[in-house]
Amino acid sequence: MTIHFILSGETLESISEEIHLENPKYLKEFHNAHCARQDVIQEVLIPGKKLMIPDISRIREYNSRNDAPFKHPKLNPEIPFHPENFSSIFSVINQETEEDGLEEKSSMLTYTVSLKWLRKEENGHVFQIFKNNFSERSGSMMADLAAESIRSLNPVEVKTDLKGNVLQVSLPEETLRNFGKIKERLTDLFPDHYAKTYLDEFETAVLDQRLFSSRMKEDVFIKTYFAALRNRFENGRSFLNQSVGEENIQINLQQRLESPDYDQEMVLIQDSDPGETDKNFTGKYRLYSDSGMVREIEIRYAISLFGINNSTFFSLKKLY
Repeated sequence: MTIHFILSGETLESISEEIHLENPKYLKEFHNAHCARQDVIQEVLIPGKKLMIPDISRIREYNSRNDAPFKHPKLNPEIPFHPENFSSIFSVINQETEEDGLEEKSSMLTYTVSLKWLRKEENGHVFQIFKNNFSERSGSMMADLAAESIRSLNPVEVKTDLKGNVLQVSLPEETLRNFGKIKERLTDLFPDHYAKTYLDEFETAVLDQRLFSSRMKEDVFIKTYFAALRNRFENGRSFLNQSVGEENIQINLQQRLESPDYDQEMVLIQDSDPGETDKNFTGKYRLYSDSGMVREIEIRYAISLFGINNSTFFSLKKLY
């Protein structure tokens, strides 16, 4: 047994994690059995007071009981992916803020997405995506051009594996055959020379299907909706890697179930690694328990890069 002096902000849970004790209730139980009467723990820890810590053999004995809350079966689910016949329309908000200490710039893009399951193939599923109803707060010509260019490609097809991870993004053959007419129409709508440069690059990306798939895998809707949510849970946690921002910065995330008391829907809570002080990420996914399909997403993240602070809010809600 050792004696620990409680620090401000410490909890039974945080101290138990440090000493590798799975169930925090045993830390309280051990302390109260060995401490003076005036040091008995009732509800919360009091900074500056003594806390009796069990030795490693006792910790092992406690852990062998295998009754830690995070080992509850419903907190370690095998999240399904059964998208057959799924069809929904979502509203999307993507708000970004950039601050360098001198000025702050912000933008907000809203749009709707129609997502429809098309078919199951040997090693995965194929979905159809339509994006529409774009609204960009700045109302710039280039923003309008980008939105119209995306609309012109509707629909886009997304192929996933059997766990919902994106394998490939492609365009129907008819769209590729007619792309000359699509570009001609866009050129008529946006005759500016800056638009011409944009459309030339757009054409290169569209007609090179490998390049198109690579870039579309980083589309904010696609990479967020089809995130690796279904990785294996252990001890109440699962882990995934997500790319964020235009720079596609990689963030290591851990996720857990908000509560074991779920029935038709489950809620996943995501957090970034606290050791990555220049990155902060919190996310919430609401899924249908039987199919594993996402109904709602809310994500906030902030990244500090080269003295510039970037923060983003992403929201997705099912309309019908």
